[in-house]
Amino acid sequence: MSGHQKTAADPYFPDHGDLRYRVHRYELDLDYRPGPNRLAGTARISAIAGRAALSEFQLNLGDFRIGRIRVDGRAAHYAHRGGRLRVKPAKALPAGKAFTVEVHYSGNPKPVNSPWGSLGWEELTDGALVASQPVGAPSWYPCNDRPADKAAYQISVTTPSAYQVVIGGKLLTRTTKSSTTTWLYEQPAPTPSYLVGLSIGKYQTVLLGDPGLAGVPQTGHFPAHLLAEFSRDFARQPQMMTLFEELFGPYPFGEYAVVVADEELDVPVEAQGLSLFGTNHVDGARGAERLVAHELAHQWFGNSVTIADWRHIWLNEGLAKYAEWLWSERSGGRTAEDLAAAAHRLLAGKPQDLTLADPGRKLMFDDRLYERGGLAVHAVRRALGDEDFFRMLRAWPTLHRGGVVTTQMFTAHVERHTDRPLDELFRAWLYEGKLPRLPAR
Repeated sequence: MSGHQKTAADPYFPDHGDLRYRVHRYELDLDYRPGPNRLAGTARISAIAGRAALSEFQLNLGDFRIGRIRVDGRAAHYAHRGGRLRVKPAKALPAGKAFTVEVHYSGNPKPVNSPWGSLGWEELTDGALVASQPVGAPSWYPCNDRPADKAAYQISVTTPSAYQVVIGGKLLTRTTKSSTTTWLYEQPAPTPSYLVGLSIGKYQTVLLGDPGLAGVPQTGHFPAHLLAEFSRDFARQPQMMTLFEELFGPYPFGEYAVVVADEELDVPVEAQGLSLFGTNHVDGARGAERLVAHELAHQWFGNSVTIADWRHIWLNEGLAKYAEWLWSERSGGRTAEDLAAAAHRLLAGKPQDLTLADPGRKLMFDDRLYERGGLAVHAVRRALGDEDFFRMLRAWPTLHRGGVVTTQMFTAHVERHTDRPLDELFRAWLYEGKLPRLPAR
């Protein structure tokens, strides 16, 4: 099994990702028919071999029929089982060599089953939706499915003209031929496979706010019957964008879109430059406004600055949770101090067996991770004082824009912004299960 150990990319999902190469660009050319839920595609993957010659490598891909696979234009041998596609090029690729893989595939995409429900490509009553976190991306395209392998994307989707296709990134062209329309999107920013979001549905589209010349274009896509509710629930998103740019630095992508699928979703889901909500998150009374803030904050924390592997998930969720509290504090709602005290009371009554810095696969999306993550950030704010804390917070996504981080990198970053020793604070909040006391002001 030594070969398997060598390719394992993530301690929580050893079957996902291959460390022996990295991808720098995906070009996906897809044709989707909603009625029969049929997807046919060509994926062209531009990659670079790692430090050793590659006699074979792996991609992750769900249960599709493979038409053919070529490496650098030459037919390659392959084996496809259990969501893993092993590719053996006609001749080994030298270390450090750039190469391209072309995969033709087709079938009925279905989500990946997981302890957190179905992930990836989800057929809706009328259309489809992709929300892949953490390992759903192989449900619709072949990929090196690990968060640290970030690449640029160009995605073309052809579907019946009644539908709209929304993908995170810039819409380059939309071409209609008889009864189908092809939508071509480009996302140049480095993107992990799990953050490639997509929605196919019948939507009304509006511009949120007026971005002006230097601002970030923000669009909303939603079922037309929800126009009044949507307009109220997302009215303050442009102000959130302004606040978060002030607190976290410039928005890291070219544009931001939100989609409300015509279906209830357990939780909203962030994707690169895009967030997906369900009809249950729209009530016309801003009942889910904290989630609007949370998903937007992920564009900095999680999307632009991505975790090296899933052990570090608290960095995404704790910072996005804290952004909710900061939005509340700055927009006339409850203070972060208040919200932290409430979160602490909540956690005090729950089992204390969660280690924030390595929660284990079973607890990585546990509500306690979000709340305790927010509290850990609040504890840092208390220790640093507001001036140093906000300087530290803004510097983090600015320094690591487009990059990959770990808990150790974050703690080292925090320590550079204070003279106080913080080992004790980090040990208690990040590495022990027992809930520490809420730090005094």
